[in-house]
Amino acid sequence: QVSLEESGGGMVQTGNSLRLSCAVSGRPFSVDTMGWFRQAPGKELEFVAFIRWAGADAFYGDSAKGRFTIARDSAKNMGYLQMNRLKPEDTAVYYCATGSGGTSSALYGSWGRGTQVTVSS
Repeated sequence: QVSLEESGGGMVQTGNSLRLSCAVSGRPFSVDTMGWFRQAPGKELEFVAFIRWAGADAFYGDSAKGRFTIARDSAKNMGYLQMNRLKPEDTAVYYCATGSGGTSSALYGSWGRGTQVTVSS
């Protein structure tokens, strides 16, 4: 079983950047794909991006394209989400997850507890 722990969230002003990290433990060699999702207050869980652990192929949701970059360091068992030019609408709890990949949360079986990102205007 894989355990995940996010870090790096916080409060920033519009236009600033944050880098979220996701530490993988337990059975990191079993990771196929890491995804990032977010959930804003009163809204449904939203797909942000995913990355293939082996080949590093990445795919982004519309809200992340051009501003966010997903990465992983398989040697360190770490995943990252670099978020630039943040906007107030990026305010949410951000979750990392591992699974078979795709944009649906149902395809991810292991989840972290989330990290809060708040962007002030």
